[in-house]
Amino acid sequence: MIELDMQIFVPGRICLFGEHSDWAGGYRRFNAELEKGYTLVTGTNQGIYADVQPHPTRFVLRSVPTSNGKRPILDVPMDKDVLFKIAQEGGFFSYAAGVAYQVMIHYRVRGLEINNYQMDLPIKKGLSSSAAICVLVARAFNRVYDLKMTVRGEMEFAYLGEITTPSRCGRMDQACAYGSRPLLLIFDGEQMEVQELTVAKNLYLVIVDLKASKDTREILNKLNHCYPFAENELQKNVQQYLGPINKKITLQAAEVLQKGEAEKLGRLMAEAQETFDALVQPACPSQLTAPVLHRVLSCPALKPYVWGGKGVGSQGDGSAQFIAKDQNCQDAVLKIVEKQLGLEALRLTIYSTARVRKAVIPAAGFGPHLFPVTKVMKKELFPVVDSAGRAKPVIMYIIEEALDAGIEEVCLIVQKNDRSLFEEFFGTPPPIENLNKLSDENKQYLRYLLDVGRRVTIISQDIQDGFGHAVFCSYSWVNQEPFLLLLGDHLYVSSSTLSCASQILQVYQRFGCNVVGLKITEGNQVHQFGCVTGTWRHPHSILDITAFYEKPTLDYARQHLQVEELPEDRFLTIFGLYVLKPKVFDFLREHIQRNVREHGEFQLTSCLDRLRQEDDFIGYLVQGQRFDIGTPEAFRETVINFPVCQRKNQRENTG
Repeated sequence: MIELDMQIFVPGRICLFGEHSDWAGGYRRFNAELEKGYTLVTGTNQGIYADVQPHPTRFVLRSVPTSNGKRPILDVPMDKDVLFKIAQEGGFFSYAAGVAYQVMIHYRVRGLEINNYQMDLPIKKGLSSSAAICVLVARAFNRVYDLKMTVRGEMEFAYLGEITTPSRCGRMDQACAYGSRPLLLIFDGEQMEVQELTVAKNLYLVIVDLKASKDTREILNKLNHCYPFAENELQKNVQQYLGPINKKITLQAAEVLQKGEAEKLGRLMAEAQETFDALVQPACPSQLTAPVLHRVLSCPALKPYVWGGKGVGSQGDGSAQFIAKDQNCQDAVLKIVEKQLGLEALRLTIYSTARVRKAVIPAAGFGPHLFPVTKVMKKELFPVVDSAGRAKPVIMYIIEEALDAGIEEVCLIVQKNDRSLFEEFFGTPPPIENLNKLSDENKQYLRYLLDVGRRVTIISQDIQDGFGHAVFCSYSWVNQEPFLLLLGDHLYVSSSTLSCASQILQVYQRFGCNVVGLKITEGNQVHQFGCVTGTWRHPHSILDITAFYEKPTLDYARQHLQVEELPEDRFLTIFGLYVLKPKVFDFLREHIQRNVREHGEFQLTSCLDRLRQEDDFIGYLVQGQRFDIGTPEAFRETVINFPVCQRKNQRENTG
């Protein structure tokens, strides 16, 4: 399926710690006694913006206007030999051509048209602008032709494209594919491990363009002479710094960054720069003595506002980075740099991973498979007896699943005519004559029920227009926060010490991206569920999703949805729990405005696939069991087996 007029943003990338260790760790191919390379990188708040669409025969890239107002354009046939020749020539367009060449020799694609209408990322300032172009082209091909690449796949093709040019960048540069999130990259020979980090508090940095010059090729040439085997004291010092010393500092920095401890991060920056100067600078004094860098780092006017600073990228007089004490100090640093030092500066804020506070539960369906009982009772109010012998409506179990996982507020999406049923259940005690009939235990439970009701907001879906439409009804209530989405007719029992919802939320906190719960389903049942495919990031646990598909046939699933290492005719289906970023509402709104329907309704699955293309999306194989009440057979199984499963889990996790 080809999407038209897609918009793509790719940020720059800055190396906070561990410069040079990416290629240094690569020398472990020849000397296993060398330490691995450890780098801590993050995306910038600036980047490259583009519209992309398919072209039948040509590769077209329109760049932003230059200072003279002219707009450079690359417009060539989509031909391997032509693209390779342009890549070998070097220059801005070579990066795009190199990636297009690599995609073309690996995939069957036609042409592509990229309109790079805005770029606020400075060129050649240690922010990997060339890598951002490469990622932009790889992502454009991936999305326009739905090549099923993961973010890591886009990163790899961007790297292949850049090294097709005369550039000899390290693989670290392409980390801008991961967006603005901070990453710990570990380099071991040809292997690279990517660990996505979450941040507890916002961190406020400033990047300074030193307006000086450095010869990166000379720096790399001199430092590479120290590898793979050290022949003198100077080369041993370089290997010591880029090896064990860098590992210690970078891992400490990753730890304090995740805790949001800006002051400690500043001290580590100062330590890294001081040690770099002592051990690495002598290897290339003409470029690494860096008088401009050190004059800026020691500027007295900046001291009250920063915790520390260091050089950027390959070091030398290119760029400097500071970590400010807070947002106001960040503003002060920008003013001092620009007005007193006469230099240009960029604001870089590493935002904390927002905690998930809200949950959305659509409960507006009619339940046609359960007719005629749904004519008089909502399926979400069907009674199920728990392991303690208490009869509760299904919706209560689902809300408790969310609240027990730490959710603070819950939104129920219901039909307009059913609103009073839910309001009465959660907000109104029974008449006094019935209240007096309750046991003390049940009166205590009533107080608990009314307390839960104070955390529930009820929103009407006036028109029954599909699951996607129901989710969109919560748009204003969600208010641009990530949210937990639970189905209104599913119950969950964990097989671990963490509830099913807690497992999903924990995965979100760890990776900071959209998450969907998954379960393994037999082929003869796959047509009943939404299904995904992808590649394992962590075997039988975390899946990088490359496609969503709603209720596939078995033949389609066999051809397109098989996941490596699963038995034959076993597939990954949606468990019924999600953590979604608010960007999903952009796609839902677009479908509703354009009347894009599937089977007559607005669905969520296709919007999840769009979200996958725009942002990272992972699946998690939930340790637990879901119980569906959507059909008579499923409801009967739930009534019988749900309390049994609860008791089994309680025994295993307490004894």
